[in-house]
Amino acid sequence: MSTDRRTFLGVMGLGTLALAGEAALGAAASGEATGHGSKASRRWAMVIQPYKCLKEEGCKACTEACHKVHNVPSFPDRKHEVKWIWKEPYEKAFAAEHERVAESLREKPVLVFCNHCNNPPCVRVCPTKATWKREDGVVMMDWHRCIGCRYCVAACPYGSRSFNWLDPRPHIEKITPDYPTRTKGVVEKCTLCEERLSEGKLPACVEACPEKALVFGDLNDASSEVSGLLEENFTIRRKPELGTDPEIYYVVGGKPDVHV
Repeated sequence: MSTDRRTFLGVMGLGTLALAGEAALGAAASGEATGHGSKASRRWAMVIQPYKCLKEEGCKACTEACHKVHNVPSFPDRKHEVKWIWKEPYEKAFAAEHERVAESLREKPVLVFCNHCNNPPCVRVCPTKATWKREDGVVMMDWHRCIGCRYCVAACPYGSRSFNWLDPRPHIEKITPDYPTRTKGVVEKCTLCEERLSEGKLPACVEACPEKALVFGDLNDASSEVSGLLEENFTIRRKPELGTDPEIYYVVGGKPDVHV
């Protein structure tokens, strides 16, 4: 074999290895790698237990934790309000009537946020793909791509998106340096603490809840706590009749842990 041919084959071999290495790294970075723990093998969901949430009236531990971690601004004028997680009156959160829901519960506020739908209308209408759905079910936001058209705000039937009419940064009491702040003219919402999930942590709201009213986990894992709660309890979701297939569930059946 000539030296030139041997050199050529050697270079080609190195090139093939380099391409294979790049492909493997790309798959791992994008979550497309197969095997246990990949994004594609998971389906994240949240189960909320309103009876537990109502044990301590006026508790805002989950909201405060979420807003602090994610630099959510607090504007004095409510028309500029930005919120990732908050409470709504029951009748506003759930349009349909459910016979198995206690009358006392219908008179109380319910915790709400982005439903991380399996069929998210916000994703379909975004012209810049600033919002998209990951394979593990998390509906994401890229604030650098957002052009402020607010199509997603109009498309979301849950009111889960907020628009920054003003520069939010002067209205953050103490900026958390580990999370990016937003700018005037962009939309924002709950991302299920995707930055914490990547580190194997629970969402901030789940971790902060003193009554453990919020349970987060993988629906594709039959042994997970969320799967068990859905198997053993009567649950409802917000406006599932719209075909959005939300992944936030509310336990309203069974024996309540607290009288409301």
